[in-house]
Amino acid sequence: MRKIDNSVFIAPGAQVVGDVTVGSDCGIWYNSVIRGDSREIHIGNRTNIQDLAVLHVDKDYKLSVGDNVTIGHSAIVHGCSVGNNVLIGMGAIIMNGAQIGNDCIIGAGALVTENTVIPDGMMAFGSPAKVVRPISDKEKHGITENADIYVQHAMEAKMHSRRRAMPL
Repeated sequence: MRKIDNSVFIAPGAQVVGDVTVGSDCGIWYNSVIRGDSREIHIGNRTNIQDLAVLHVDKDYKLSVGDNVTIGHSAIVHGCSVGNNVLIGMGAIIMNGAQIGNDCIIGAGALVTENTVIPDGMMAFGSPAKVVRPISDKEKHGITENADIYVQHAMEAKMHSRRRAMPL
């Protein structure tokens, strides 16, 4: 069953299908796909799913994405768990059963293989992704700041789309 908060901006071309729950103040951007056709997908508050990202599940793996998460352009997030305050870089792939902790950065183009665990507060890069170091306080703040920016973008886009729909 689809349950999407009224505050969510869903861009033209984006697709949300199946058992998907999306919290408040989220942005689902152009041509992204969220497919909860065989298991549930839960997306927290203030999370942004950027252009061309794909979120999907398998019958044995649901998908959970926390609050204040940025899923970068063309990332694939599949049947895994993503904590709060996380940045998943552009083109990254997160596979079934992976667990990304709170306050993490997954580098652009990284491949987080099945059942990999990235502990809280860590940065991981590479293919396969490996933890390289703890994130700094500045980087942690940057993740939150990025979420703030995308909440604002989503609010502006939603207002703009409403204005376009109003009769003259």
